[in-house]
This record gives sequence, structure tokens and C-alpha cells, in this order.
Amino acid sequence: MKQQSRRRSIAMTATEIDGFLTEQRTCRVATVTAAGHPHVSPLWFAWDGASLWLYSIVDSQRWVDLTTNGRIAVVVDDGELYGELRGVEILGTTAVIGAVPRSGTPDPALTEPERLFGEKYFQGQDFVADGRHAWLQVTPTKMVSWDFRKIGQR
Repeated sequence: MKQQSRRRSIAMTATEIDGFLTEQRTCRVATVTAAGHPHVSPLWFAWDGASLWLYSIVDSQRWVDLTTNGRIAVVVDDGELYGELRGVEILGTTAVIGAVPRSGTPDPALTEPERLFGEKYFQGQDFVADGRHAWLQVTPTKMVSWDFRKIGQR
């Protein structure tokens, strides 16, 4: 994966990125339509330390875009005041993992993302497939991070 080159002084460490992506609840997913138009949508996600997992409605523009052209940009950010702003931009590719749509049949490839998703969004309850969504695994090719709380801490 390509490393961040600019503004290293405010970049998050790998440990900080892991913690940030584990804690944050919403990402913004950017895709490109077949006509070449950008499409951005908010989505819940799970981070397993190496991949971002998106549980996407299969009858959506996002799904069509990502199953046609697997390239993706995702931003996860936080903060309100300038000195609080922090975030991670992930550029990468997607792969469909498991049944489309996801059924209740156990799938070993989805055990970990579904465990993480259940812990994060359903107070630790078991993940239950709804028959309208399926899983996309985002493999980062580049990650850029920023943490404005580090400004002036040199």
C-alpha cells in the first residue's frame, strides 16, 4: 500500500488509524457511475485491521457502481472545530464476499466482519442478515490520514 507523503507531521500512526476506524460509525463512500458521474453515500462499516467491510443494499447505485467498477474512495472523519479535525481517506478496490443478497447461511469468510458489525452497531448482538444487503470487502491501495490535534505539537 502506498504511504502518505504529505503532511507527515499530522498523519495518524497505524495504531491511531486502527483505533479511529474501529471507533467511528459512518463513512462516506464515493463511486463513479457508468456515465462517469460521481456518487457519494454514507454507510456503516466494519474495520478488521486490514480491510474495510461495507454491508450494502444490493439494489442501490453504490452496489451497481462497485460491482461494475471495483474502484472506491472512502472517507471517515470526525471533529467540529478546526483543531479537532481528523480523518482517514481510503482508496482501494472492492470484492463481493458471500451470497448476494446475504442469507442466514453461515459463511466462514464473513464470520469476523459480521462479528465486528454486530458489536459496533447492535450492542454486541449477533449479526442477522436481512436479505437485502451483501458484503463488499474494500482492500486499501492507499490511505491518507490527518489529525489536526497534532498541529503545533512538534
